[in-house]
Amino acid sequence: MSEQENILKLKEMVEVSDNIVFFGGAGVSTESGIPDFRSETGIYNTVHKYGCSPEQILSHTFFMRKPEIFYDFYKSTMVYTDAEPNEAHKALAKLEKLGKLKAVVTQNIDGLHQKAGSEKVYELHGTIMKNYCMKCGQFYDLSYVMNSEGVPRCEKCGGMVKPDVVLYEEGLDDTTISKSVRAIAEADVLIIGGTSLNVYPAAGFINYYHGNKLVLINKSETPYDRQANLLIHDSIGKVLKTCAADL
Repeated sequence: MSEQENILKLKEMVEVSDNIVFFGGAGVSTESGIPDFRSETGIYNTVHKYGCSPEQILSHTFFMRKPEIFYDFYKSTMVYTDAEPNEAHKALAKLEKLGKLKAVVTQNIDGLHQKAGSEKVYELHGTIMKNYCMKCGQFYDLSYVMNSEGVPRCEKCGGMVKPDVVLYEEGLDDTTISKSVRAIAEADVLIIGGTSLNVYPAAGFINYYHGNKLVLINKSETPYDRQANLLIHDSIGKVLKTCAADL
């Protein structure tokens, strides 16, 4: 089938289902101007000025040892305060409002799903929108972190403020994992988009889906392409906008 025929087939699935779950990665937000990680133009292949790899900088060990460098990288490379939801985010929010989409499970930390209006969002890798003092637990919003010079410090106790994002060497939140796994396991339609499905443990969540409507939307190949019931290599914004239209 052609890509257009596959998109129309997905639209038919969406029209008759009221138990859809979407699982997404960095490719969902590239259409909002946020670079991904592993493509040729991604963060891991284009940022070299720090004398070590972005993966090293984004580790818990590095954060604790060299927070000044971490925050310089984080603020300049990981946070896009002007980014707006794209057609994919908007379509998913619409499907949720219509009672069709039960949850978004995302590897992204940008908060764009919520900004588009989605409410049931499970953020596997945390979010830039929440920040906490490592000493007393005081909450700080994104603007506080971005407007702080150097390493943000707690106004109450002087402790270092850490973004509520999962760094390398840190484990995923157990509650978020269990809710994500349950949503995927109970889904009628599982749509996966904008992810290479190479990052574990998140990529392994696909194995909890036991239905026969597994849809992969990605511009490049993934290790799970053969398992898909429907495979679409196209713009995720275009595909989801088409699927949510006229509903």
